[in-house]
Amino acid sequence: MIDTKIGIDWIIDMLRKDQSPDGSWDYPFETGISTDAYMIILLRTLEINDEELIQGLTKRILSRQAKNGAWKLFYDEGDGNLTATVEAYYALLYSGFCQKDDNRLSAAKKFIFANGGLEEVSMFTKVMLSLTGQYKWPAFSPLPIEVVLLPLYFPINFYSFSVFGRANLAPIMILADNKFSMKTDRSPDLSHLHLHRNDIDQWTRSNNFRSLYSFIEDGVKNLLGLPEQLHQLAIQRAKKYMLDRIEPDGTFLSYYSCTFLMIFALLSLGYKKTDSIITNAVKGIKSMMCEIDGFPHMQYTTANLWNTSLIGYALQTAGIAPDDHMVDQANRYLLDRQHHKFGDWVIHNPKTMPGGWGFSDINTILPDVDDTSAALRSISRIAPSKLQAWERAITWLLSMQNDDGGWAAFEKNINSKLLQFLPIEKGEFLLADSSSADLTGRTVEFFGQYTNLSKDHTTIKRGIRWILKNQEKDGSWYGRWGICYLYGTWAAITGLKAVGVPSDHSSVHKAVNWLRGIQNNDGGWGESCHSDSKKTYVPLRASTLTHTAWALDTLISTSEKPTPEIQKGITYLLASLKKVDWTTDYPKGQGMAGAFYVHYHSYRYIFPLLALAHYQKKFETNKRNIDG
Repeated sequence: MIDTKIGIDWIIDMLRKDQSPDGSWDYPFETGISTDAYMIILLRTLEINDEELIQGLTKRILSRQAKNGAWKLFYDEGDGNLTATVEAYYALLYSGFCQKDDNRLSAAKKFIFANGGLEEVSMFTKVMLSLTGQYKWPAFSPLPIEVVLLPLYFPINFYSFSVFGRANLAPIMILADNKFSMKTDRSPDLSHLHLHRNDIDQWTRSNNFRSLYSFIEDGVKNLLGLPEQLHQLAIQRAKKYMLDRIEPDGTFLSYYSCTFLMIFALLSLGYKKTDSIITNAVKGIKSMMCEIDGFPHMQYTTANLWNTSLIGYALQTAGIAPDDHMVDQANRYLLDRQHHKFGDWVIHNPKTMPGGWGFSDINTILPDVDDTSAALRSISRIAPSKLQAWERAITWLLSMQNDDGGWAAFEKNINSKLLQFLPIEKGEFLLADSSSADLTGRTVEFFGQYTNLSKDHTTIKRGIRWILKNQEKDGSWYGRWGICYLYGTWAAITGLKAVGVPSDHSSVHKAVNWLRGIQNNDGGWGESCHSDSKKTYVPLRASTLTHTAWALDTLISTSEKPTPEIQKGITYLLASLKKVDWTTDYPKGQGMAGAFYVHYHSYRYIFPLLALAHYQKKFETNKRNIDG
């Protein structure tokens, strides 16, 4: 029998050392170099000459460049990522710390030409290039701004989109409507990166979209009022949408991208660069900066609450008592951040009071299902003394179940099939917030393990049905917010097991066989970020700590004794805990397939700790009890 104690104790010591004075863990939420590039472009455009920060970001971007001149989103992406390379190239030129004839920029330019030039970058990047004067706004906007005026009963309306989609679309619609662009004396000229200079309008317009656009226009025409009045009202409504969702730190919903876009949208509406709302937004973005390997990194958001919820729960699973100072401080931090304000979720869930938790340190109005169940796991052992907080959160979590029986991240029933006809790149990730295996599995697991909700309760039965119905043919499940099939399968199976689905159930059996079949020779597991774009499991050809922990935790939950696969996996995990290489930096989270990946610095501790603690509790403790 393997002894896991040394590994568990080492992780606990690391977590104790890394806890912040406020009780949270502020491990970085790392998302490549895009936010760093956008920060340089933003500061230069606003003529905020923070040279120390700009130089630091420049050095970080250069440190991530590959030998062929490109930048990648993940290790095994291929030769490089065109969009990331254009963003880096633009920022480095605009920084003033790199010249056009620099060898590193010349290599980047060569890669950009070889991969289609500016015309082939992502839609979001084209928006950024347009609003900073490097690209022509399309003659045809993807959405008329009047869509914000359409009533909720109209088949497609502003609240048909996910909150993440709305937060980015509101400023984009204002900017596209105004065809706004802002250059400065220091603006570089990227016209040499165009390969097709005569193409005026790069937005695709399929027949399906033309029909949908006409449908939206007809809905707009049925609104009462003169067209120009409606147009102005729509602009004001979109502006109000942004301003009503500014968090205490000045950011728009605590997200980098929509705050960046909001700043430019407000400038397009006549705000001055020096207006407090603009300067506070910049200050808010700056406050999300962290340091990685000696360089500044602009986080897309902070992950303090998510980290702290998961770590608090993992520590207690590993035997740390709730009154231990480390856990007590973590739970105090969490309880202080339970939501009391109504957020956008109330639009589709109007009969429930606030009670959830959000993702970032500063979040007050954007709770999500995953953070709420994670925070509840951490405070579960002190729930009797915090009954009101506990009951408010349970009520909110129950109320967020979708009509199809699953749970999504932020809102209920945001899965209109019409959204697929909009010519918005990555629309399924940006605009929809559908039920997913990871969210549904984790929520079902929470109710099964941490509440007295009956296994026959309608909520549980509907959740089980959703999970079983959405299993892939190979036995896995797709995880929306992680990488990817290993994540979804871990959540689904641990959820099913927590509510009494037996290990010999055909779905569980199929998943276990799938996991066994993809175990690496070294005993670990690893999955490529290519999985989410290809919509099928793609092996990484190397093992990672986090993927191995997810796979192990799944197998441990389904087995009464440590199988050879589990033993090999645990051996790999214990031998690799202190490893630092590209596999420990590999993204384990995703926001948008093929475009936005997250390296959670906390995951190398959280999930190995959970897997080792579950192994210890189920197999080592039981063996000691039998032997004793």
